[in-house]
This record gives sequence, structure tokens and C-alpha cells, in this order.
Amino acid sequence: MDRPNVLSIVLAGGEGKRLMPLTADRAKPAVPFGGTYRLIDFVLSNIANSGLTKIAILTQYKSHSLDRHISQTWRFSTLLGSYVTSVPAQQRTGKSWYQGSADAIFQSMNLIIDDEPDYVVVFGADNIYRMDVDAMLEAHIASGAELTVAGIRVPRSEASAFGIIDSDASGKISEFLEKPADPPGCVDSPDESFASMGNYIFSAKPFVECLSKDAEDESSKHDMGGNVVPYFVAKDTAYVYDFTKNDVPGSTEKDRNYWRDVGTIDAYHLAHMDLVSVDPEFNLYNRKWPIFTYQSQLPGAKFTLRGTAEDSIVSAGCIISGGDVDRSVLSPAVVVDKWAKVEESVLFSGAKVGRNAVVRRAILDKNVVVEDGAEVGVNRDADVSRGFYVSDGGITVVPKGFRVHAQ
Repeated sequence: MDRPNVLSIVLAGGEGKRLMPLTADRAKPAVPFGGTYRLIDFVLSNIANSGLTKIAILTQYKSHSLDRHISQTWRFSTLLGSYVTSVPAQQRTGKSWYQGSADAIFQSMNLIIDDEPDYVVVFGADNIYRMDVDAMLEAHIASGAELTVAGIRVPRSEASAFGIIDSDASGKISEFLEKPADPPGCVDSPDESFASMGNYIFSAKPFVECLSKDAEDESSKHDMGGNVVPYFVAKDTAYVYDFTKNDVPGSTEKDRNYWRDVGTIDAYHLAHMDLVSVDPEFNLYNRKWPIFTYQSQLPGAKFTLRGTAEDSIVSAGCIISGGDVDRSVLSPAVVVDKWAKVEESVLFSGAKVGRNAVVRRAILDKNVVVEDGAEVGVNRDADVSRGFYVSDGGITVVPKGFRVHAQ
């Protein structure tokens, strides 16, 4: 059987307000993660590892660093028609910018028309997970669906926080509910509910028809979950794909089916803590399904004067000069000086922690300098008084380029 023509569209225009101040100067998909990666690298790696090599990335909000990362990192051989292209909002259909996720694709309809795909993969760019997209595509084709929605099982007691899929035993979706007060359970597990992962596969022709109708509907919010999915549900042509059935090569029993929405500072910090244990919740070291990114041209990490790092990720170019790092993730070119302590923290590229300084349960953006003897994350009131954001979970965020003085 001939391999179908598949176009993958990654929705990467999100503003990411709940991740402020990390998104004050960058789009959410461009936010660093795990030391050397950007959030968008996870979805692009999943698509590339699945053998799907025609990828359009729709960008809009503060996209410069995202576009630069894509251009430096994500290049395929063009010999067989493969490509990764960043597509900014272009106002092709009028004078407005993207009015919603469905409108973003409608305004970029030329991508679908020009490529003439059989199927269109539409994934978000904000989550941490591994997924074999080709397996989901095979399930979509086998079911005869016009739309397949990836669903992850969550405890029914927590399901009111998600968009929930109600489906029958065959997987056909009977209803899509946005944060329901009384979530329906799965047919085979009443104490669990299917939450939408925001990942979709469409048969191309009915998808184009749906987008055109949605664009003409002045009452629509032009949203994938709120408008497009219900359209196919009403047609009885929408199915759920059970993420627990997705087998990724090299997965451990512990990190199989791992999926994290890192849309808040607390969730973002917690996802980093998932990386650093001896038996991590999410294993970055799976060489059978690698996460690709741009690697800085820097020497290996250096430890001097009995500097230590325990249960931590330390990237290239870092220098731990007599300081102690515990349960933390250090991006490239971070410096931790004598007698400093860094605990349960995430430090972006170029951050410097001075002598006798303490950084505890904090996120330091690029090029932050914590001066000798200064403290971050030790006293909430002191952090707030200096203008730092402190999350509900007590995570202090120091914005890009800030210099923290000792008090």
C-alpha cells in the first residue's frame, strides 16, 4: 500500500500568559526546557521520529526567538520533498490576526491546498511527552474516522479541569465537554475519563470543508476544541485515540504514556523535577526516540574546587566552582560559585550564582546574576518586594537579565 501524503501542522502561536514572566519576551513554544531544549522540540521530535517530514509551524506571538530556533535546528533534506517551515500570521483572508486555533489554519489554507495531503495532523506545541504519531494515524485510517482526537486517561475526580471526551466502546465520540462538572467515565474504566491532549488527525477533504464553514459562522470562536471537534462529533465521524495504547520504542515502564501540560509556572517547575531523579518520571536519555534540539558549541560541564551536582542535569559550558547543586536543571553556560547552594531550581542559559548565594525552588531566566550572598526563593515576602513573580506553589521566577542584590 502506498504511504499516504500527510501534512503536519503545529500550532505555535500561543501567548502563554500563565507562564509569565517566562513568556514576556518569547512565545510559549520557545520557552527553554530540560536544559538544552525548547518546548516545541518535543512535538517536532515526535512528528519527525514518526516518519512524518512535512511540517508547517504556525507562529504569531513574539515569535523571533522561536523562528530563529526553528531555522537553526529543524532542517530536513529536501530531496524527497521533506520540509519544516515556520509560517507567520499573514492576514491572507482579511485584516485580522489569528482569531483562534481553527482560524489560524483557515488563514493558512494555502498550505493544505498546495500540498494536497490525504491527512492533516494538527498538534499543539506546548506539552512534554513522547508519542508515535504514525500509530495514531494508522488507527485513524483503520476506523474510517474523519477526525481522531488523542485522549489521555485522567482520574475522573480530576477531570473537570480538562476538555473531556465521552465515547462508546468502539471509540466513537458522542460528546466533547469543556471542563464538565460531572465528567463521564471511560467505558472500560468508570473511574477514569478521557481528556483531550489537543492533538488531532483529520481526513483532509472534510477538514477543509469544516474550516470553510467555521470561517463563515460569525458566532463561532474558531476554536479547535470548542467548534471543530463538535462539528465532527455531530456528524458521527469523530473517534478518540487512547494514548495508553501508544508504544514508543525505548520507553521505560515508568515514563510510558507520560504527558504534562506545562502551562503554569508550578506545572513547568514540577515537570523539571520529573527529569532529575535516578529513575526519572520522564527519561530524556531514550536513544531510540531522541528529542532533537540545537546544541550550543560549548565545552563540557566543569566541576572545580569540590563543586557538586546531585540528582541534577548540568548542560555544556556550565562551571560549578565550589558550589553545590541539588535536584536542579542547569542550561548551558551557567556558573555556580564557591559555597553557593542551588536547590530544586531551573537556571536558564548564562545565569550566574555568586559566592555564598542561595537559590531555592526558583526559576532564573537567561543571564540572571545572583550576587554574592544574595538569596532567591528563601523569603517569599522579600522576593515579592523585589518585583519577582512567586507562584501559588512557592516557585520564584527572576526575569531575564535581572541582577539580584544581597539584602
